[in-house]
Amino acid sequence: MLDLLIRGRVLARSGVIPIGFVGVADGQIVAVGAGDPDPSLQAVRRINLDGGMVAPGLVDLHTHGGADHDTMDASPAALQGMSRFVAQHGVTAFLAATMSSPTEPLVRALMNVRAMMGEGLGGAQLLGAYVEGPYLSSSKAGAHDPAALRQAVRREVEAILQTGAARAVVLAPELPGAMDAIRRFVDAGVVVSLGHTSASYEQMVAAAEAGASLVTQLFNAMAPLHHREPGPVGAALTTPSLTCELIADLVHLHPAILRLALKAKGASHIALVTDAMRGAGLPDGRYELGGLPVVVAEGSARLADGRLAGSVLTMERAVANMADVAGLSLEEAWVMGSAVPARVLSLDHRKGSIAEGMDADLALLAPDGAVQATIVGGRVVFEVPTTG
Repeated sequence: MLDLLIRGRVLARSGVIPIGFVGVADGQIVAVGAGDPDPSLQAVRRINLDGGMVAPGLVDLHTHGGADHDTMDASPAALQGMSRFVAQHGVTAFLAATMSSPTEPLVRALMNVRAMMGEGLGGAQLLGAYVEGPYLSSSKAGAHDPAALRQAVRREVEAILQTGAARAVVLAPELPGAMDAIRRFVDAGVVVSLGHTSASYEQMVAAAEAGASLVTQLFNAMAPLHHREPGPVGAALTTPSLTCELIADLVHLHPAILRLALKAKGASHIALVTDAMRGAGLPDGRYELGGLPVVVAEGSARLADGRLAGSVLTMERAVANMADVAGLSLEEAWVMGSAVPARVLSLDHRKGSIAEGMDADLALLAPDGAVQATIVGGRVVFEVPTTG
């Protein structure tokens, strides 16, 4: 007996199945097929999408918050709220991103993440923390408080690792101590991302050779591309081992830049992220990020001086925007929000695609791409109410 049997267009690992089905039991995908399922196949619940699509759940590597919650709130309620909010947008797993701060509040936020990683949060699965700062360049601080930035020292690196929460950490590779920190984090199984940086091309390549594998919000908060000094952007676009985050809200990046990144890296090395802050999902107004006041208006979040301060983007909208500007189908763009981030976290054997034996993490989409339901570990955690 299956727990769920879902019929519709299926975005499977093997390719798109125009009319197919996905069977779920005990939290796993146990059947994927073409055509209508055998009438003898029994299930507790059957879902017919009527022209809609079964897609792999989205994985957001980099989200600070939403729905008036923030990772740095360091409370169970904040992570529960974030989990439920992102699930409404097709996200089945996420990393909770921190902001630059003194050691004590940073560790407190990380300990809160660790305590909640094994909990049922009522929405998307919390995979761990994305430690953004404090090891960032003061000249490329973005929305981070410059007073909280510092170089990596072994004692603090070890304190971060001891929390057991860090799944990814952002560093500017040009800072003193950064290369040693990169090697230590990589040795501990933490993904190292390069960002908020004025590094030279050579420093970026050296960091990649030391084990860094990700680039945080490519083009944003980093030295720009120059034809004689390619810098972090040039290294990111031309180093095969580096996967690049993109914030496809059409505010952080011009559509032509999104197309450029796609042409240079290919979809297999682009991870769409939201970089969302607590104002995501809420009306325009005044909020905060990392202790700094932020104004959300007309689809962007900005500090008083106009600098961008995270986003109000959601993951399914990031995928749709990328598809629109790059001339891709939704199915082609979807992998940048599912399979690629799952691979970045070395979880592609369990998450990010639809195949037998994978975790039953699914987004059920209407024909227009709107999220109708989100399934995490075989359990429906979000569903659009039916009317009539």
